[in-house]
Amino acid sequence: MTTSAVAQLQAEVTRLRHELSTIKAHEQAPESSETIFVGQYLVERLVQLGVTKMFGVPGDFNLGFLDFVEDHSKIEWVGNCNELNAAYAADGYARVKKGSLGVLTTTFGVGELSAMNGIAGAFSEHVPIVHIVGVPSTSQQKNKPMLHHTLGDGRYDAYYRAATQFTIAAASLQAKETAAAEIDRVLTECLVMARPVYLMVPTDLAYERIPSYRLKTPINAEPPQNDPDVEEFALDEIVKLVETAEQDAIILVDACAIRHNVIDEVSELVKRTGFPVYAAPMGKTAVDEAYERYGGIYVGSISHPDIKEKVESAKLILSIGALKSDFNTGNFTYHIPASRTVELHSDHTTVQYAEFPGIGMKRLLPKLTARLQPFRDDARELSVPPFVFPVPTEDTDIITQSWLWPRMGQFFRQKDIIVAETGTSSFGVLEVPFPTGAMFVSQILWGSIGWTVGSTLGVAMAGQDLGYKRTILFIGDGSLQLTVQELSVMIRSGVTPIIFVLNNRGYTIERYLHGMERKYNDISNWKWTHLLNTLGGEEGKTCQSHLVRNKAELSALLDDTTFASANKIQLVEMLMDPRDAPSALKRQAELSGKTNRYVAELPSGIGEAV
Repeated sequence: MTTSAVAQLQAEVTRLRHELSTIKAHEQAPESSETIFVGQYLVERLVQLGVTKMFGVPGDFNLGFLDFVEDHSKIEWVGNCNELNAAYAADGYARVKKGSLGVLTTTFGVGELSAMNGIAGAFSEHVPIVHIVGVPSTSQQKNKPMLHHTLGDGRYDAYYRAATQFTIAAASLQAKETAAAEIDRVLTECLVMARPVYLMVPTDLAYERIPSYRLKTPINAEPPQNDPDVEEFALDEIVKLVETAEQDAIILVDACAIRHNVIDEVSELVKRTGFPVYAAPMGKTAVDEAYERYGGIYVGSISHPDIKEKVESAKLILSIGALKSDFNTGNFTYHIPASRTVELHSDHTTVQYAEFPGIGMKRLLPKLTARLQPFRDDARELSVPPFVFPVPTEDTDIITQSWLWPRMGQFFRQKDIIVAETGTSSFGVLEVPFPTGAMFVSQILWGSIGWTVGSTLGVAMAGQDLGYKRTILFIGDGSLQLTVQELSVMIRSGVTPIIFVLNNRGYTIERYLHGMERKYNDISNWKWTHLLNTLGGEEGKTCQSHLVRNKAELSALLDDTTFASANKIQLVEMLMDPRDAPSALKRQAELSGKTNRYVAELPSGIGEAV
């Protein structure tokens, strides 16, 4: 049997053990004569998990279920402009609301398919979302009439089958006797695996009554226990490697440390051991960036030279929650071989070339911290270059990429959530040190342009729940045009993000990837400062728009206390050079261009009409 087959089998055994412990807990709960509607049961479960907002679009197959949502005092329906934006919003909400999940409700066929890109992105980036779909009644599914929103060929399971490609678990509720157990199963999988799940709720079944006693037993969201003997062996092997490395080890933190909720455990490891710590782009703010032993962002060959040298010369790398995608690794240019690497993941641990299936980092990290703490004094002898990004002195008053991002760093505060669109913004902000308690949100792996607009809505709402002070979005004019409608939902909902629009008249990241002068990378130039008023705001009262043409105007705005207080939604249009880009983006684009192997230049005349 291959190593991967063993790992898959071990993972399935672990999952089944976890599910069995949940079933036993329900069996021990005393039954009662109290009943509840299936739809109410689902809503109550979501409320128990800390969900305060449900995103989506109403449709005739989910309207009855939405009555239960609207009538509940602890959860709010947030109607979105379209299902794609709703999926993005649920994604952003889940990223901020650690330990909870995002919820999206759509209608059968037309609604759920519109949301699928957003669900796929959440799957790719390990984000827990419950996608609830209102579907035709159980009798209609059985008899298969040619209903609206169907394909007209009787395949009522087509959308379900499609959804299973982008979710970790799925359920089609068909009987009241099993409805509660199925709901609990998919919610448990969503939380434990940190990935989307899919739940079909038929119109008639939502109003069937079932016993309510299961609600007395909370959903078991804790990861499965590690096998104690295997875990101890893995710990011994890691400690031996640290000793062999003579304490010349560094910690590299990535996205899954955030997604699988081990931030507190990582913080303990970092501070109690004293090892230098770095982050991958998708792991930005997984570690306090004001911490004295934090060295910055490692992105393979496009890293700052000091960071690259420190990471790649270390004798041992403790990698936590790695997601080794192209944009997260400098186009796969990591120079840290397996022989010098220990990888900790949510469901397995790898020590050099040996894999330990089922040994998850949530339970391993505290024990590893205790075992490595004695190395603290020696580890602190390792130097860590200061993570700084000073504002450069430039001759021009044009807002340049090299000046913009360190200047923005001076604007950021503790308890800010900074959202950066894929491309210019996400690359530009990476090298900016964030204050303690600030959070970074971006979609570097899936990279769906326009994602940040809907996501910012969910981020801001989750941020309100958790006491974050400001939500700040950086987005290019091209990306904003894809999903701009959701600004109207922000206005209606009363959230107050600051939205910086980089007006560089097109898709700058794509210009660098290919086609600097091509028309397909151009867009229409909108009247950006009129948008908020058009989409339902009242300029000067509920919203405020600004146009900044140069460094002086932008600095004056950033220093304005009224603007910085973020007490209303604000949009700032910044005029920028279409050919300007962050240096990291330029290096990444060069590497990606080589990988894509586009023809450098077409011969004269090719492609023209003849």
